[in-house]
Amino acid sequence: MAARVGVITFPGSLDDRDAARAVRLAGAEPVSLWHAAEELGEVDAVVLPGGFSYGDYLRAGAIARFAPLMERLADAARGGLPVLGICNGFQVLCESHLLPGALTRNANLHFVCRAQRLRIENTGTDWTRDYEEGQEIVVPIKNIDGCYIADQETLDELESSGRVVARYVDVNPNGSLNDIAGVCNEAGNVVGLMPHPEHAVEALTGPSSEGLGFFTSILQRMADV
Repeated sequence: MAARVGVITFPGSLDDRDAARAVRLAGAEPVSLWHAAEELGEVDAVVLPGGFSYGDYLRAGAIARFAPLMERLADAARGGLPVLGICNGFQVLCESHLLPGALTRNANLHFVCRAQRLRIENTGTDWTRDYEEGQEIVVPIKNIDGCYIADQETLDELESSGRVVARYVDVNPNGSLNDIAGVCNEAGNVVGLMPHPEHAVEALTGPSSEGLGFFTSILQRMADV
């Protein structure tokens, strides 16, 4: 039986169908979840896709964190459910305190859209098992609130504990501290990533197919359970 991966849609989500397609290409079954639902249902993992969520005009993800389904997701994530937040999903995870730090307006105050080289720093998370440590991949990035910040104590803890999942290479597109493109929680089941791996799952439609590893990794995790 295929692993079931939930994809949450908020009002304004743009990449939920792309995320579902990536899940399907990886070999799992995507399950559509509405932000106002009361229950997660029978899912083995969850993806919070990119785009926008209601209330972003106040601060990206600040209101979405109070969605009914996010309360269930927070409890499940703390219990070990694998969760991947991409772009706006990363912002929601930070606002929900499932990940440390915050995402703020890009340093140049401009929307950034480009193919971006990343270095995978941590292959021990539920979402990066199919990569090699230090492997460089190219996936798209598109954001205006993508600058990752945290206080120095938090940055030091992330670095010393290996919780920086991915880092920008060649150019830092948004001013993120320490070139951080993604982080994980202490257990490694919750990952936030600003670039968009779901847009790099086939060479025909993306700058590469190197983003697919985030989605195949979760199947490897399921096999080990």
